[in-house]
Amino acid sequence: MSKRVARPIGVILVCLMAVSLIFALPPPVEVLAAGEATVNLSAQKQVIRGFGGMNHPAWIGDLTAAQRETAFGNGSGQLGFSILRIFIDDNKNNWSREVATAKKAIEKGALVFASPWNPPSSMIETFTRNGVANQKRLRYDKYAAYAQHLNDFVAYMKNNGVELYAISVQNEPDYAHDWTWWTPQEILNFMKNNAGSINCRVMAPESFQYLKNISDPILNDAQALANMDILGAHFYGTSVGNMPYPLFQQKGAGKELWMTEVYVPNSDSNSADRWPEALDVAYNMHNALVEGNFQAYVWWYIRRSYGPMKEDGNISKRGYMMSHYSKFVRPEYVRIDATKNPNTNVYISAYKGDDKVVIVAINRSTSAVNQNFILQNGTASKVSSWLTDSSRSMAARSDINVSGGSFTAQLPAQSVTTFVGELGEVKPPEPIDAYTRIEGESYDTQSGIQNGSCSEGGECVGYIENGDYTVYKRVDFGSGAKSFLARVASDTNGGNIEIRLDSINGTLVGTCAVPGTGGWQNWADVKCNVSGASGEHDLYLKYTGGSGYLFNVNWFTFSAGISTVSLGDLNSDGKIDSVDFLLMKKHILELELLADPACADLDGNGAVNTVDMLLLKQYLLGIITQFPA
Repeated sequence: MSKRVARPIGVILVCLMAVSLIFALPPPVEVLAAGEATVNLSAQKQVIRGFGGMNHPAWIGDLTAAQRETAFGNGSGQLGFSILRIFIDDNKNNWSREVATAKKAIEKGALVFASPWNPPSSMIETFTRNGVANQKRLRYDKYAAYAQHLNDFVAYMKNNGVELYAISVQNEPDYAHDWTWWTPQEILNFMKNNAGSINCRVMAPESFQYLKNISDPILNDAQALANMDILGAHFYGTSVGNMPYPLFQQKGAGKELWMTEVYVPNSDSNSADRWPEALDVAYNMHNALVEGNFQAYVWWYIRRSYGPMKEDGNISKRGYMMSHYSKFVRPEYVRIDATKNPNTNVYISAYKGDDKVVIVAINRSTSAVNQNFILQNGTASKVSSWLTDSSRSMAARSDINVSGGSFTAQLPAQSVTTFVGELGEVKPPEPIDAYTRIEGESYDTQSGIQNGSCSEGGECVGYIENGDYTVYKRVDFGSGAKSFLARVASDTNGGNIEIRLDSINGTLVGTCAVPGTGGWQNWADVKCNVSGASGEHDLYLKYTGGSGYLFNVNWFTFSAGISTVSLGDLNSDGKIDSVDFLLMKKHILELELLADPACADLDGNGAVNTVDMLLLKQYLLGIITQFPA
């Protein structure tokens, strides 16, 4: 803080007045320094389909022509929405209500999908659910007829100029007090046996709170999964911790993941402009995209007193929060890796497309933050930016020059800023030296895992289940690696790390057994020999084992020298125990071959067979104390 000194002027009264003015001045705004935010232009995540909301003429009236322009246009004073959700009325005579706004959305380049609340009344029966009478469900003998009903809606909209992108099976089947209930088994049966006949992409299950018990059965059934194109979910009360979905990451290859309804933080009347409450919208979007890997984010009513567009057709503060993403992160852009939380209450996500990089920065702190951004594997000469805070809405700011691949910008207190830069050449990632320590969480892509905190500092790869994997691109093994070492922890029986090259089923160069260590943060080194790893490859670490979570991985490295292991220590963990016996058994049965069987050749005859297994058993029982070899 700079000092202000009043110039002596010889008049005491004037001096006193000057001093009083000095003390009346507001203090300067506190500006915090933040950790660096790195944006890796080569580390691609999910493809973005878009952002949008629901139009529901039957309940709240249709959008006007001017409001359609505001919603789906992308000029000044427009939201830039690229997704429209519409209602499938159970009465076909009301379907025409949806056409006008849907046609305008498509004209503006938006995707349109539709959700039903109820089947036609002729297909419904009532039942008592949890002691509550007159609840509704689809009759079991009407599943095929219901699929045809959905097909009829697809055809009707197409004949009226609206090609639906997708159609949902049911809105909130697990929160249907006022509409139609479905159990997880009923949804599964319909997806297995009837959804394949629908002439449109099929979305399911649109759980009200992203509850996995209703979508797990679909993911675990090959036929139901084949018939599902988009896993849709609602976010009412969904915590950040429940946004990741390892099972979808593991089994949902080729499927899309959409968040299809929410209002946050509340639906209070005339709350759309409350500040800083509206910041919760941007924060929720950030978590959906970064923590949940969602490809679409769809609000509830587009026009409402708590929505992105107020009843008078003007954009609200909540709407500006959405438009910080929707106006700049356009359909088919790709999310790229960025430091998601470089400072307390600062949240960063980044995207690229159309030769641009887009960075959305949220500052929830009550102090301004000077944030440094580093662009990796590509650069821009300058970035433009737009700001929303308590007093400004999507205000354009001065361009910022990028120097040496980095730039610094002030993020005002309680604000959202979107930065856009025109990209120069995007460089491929530099090769990774296999013989340096490689952090587990520095993967380029992954399936099934989540990052977790590490007691040894930083983050680790966690929540690992059988079949999950991480990928590290352009790992340079030079003239050849001979051994692998990983820092691991497990509170269960552990599992194995399969070391593969260039694909998940590529060349297996080694298998490293991971034992239980007595805790998820009780870290230990595991080692194994590898062979056949030389030159530059994409490295796939595939994690295998039993059910449940297996182990955590902090870091790993390779060595050009053979791991110094003794006979019988098949997993190179420094001891000979039942794990080694199991590995030998799997090798002999050809269930899982050892990368270097020399340590299992206990009799030294050049082969690993049942004689070696007997010797190992005798050693473990204390009958012998050394091996013949």
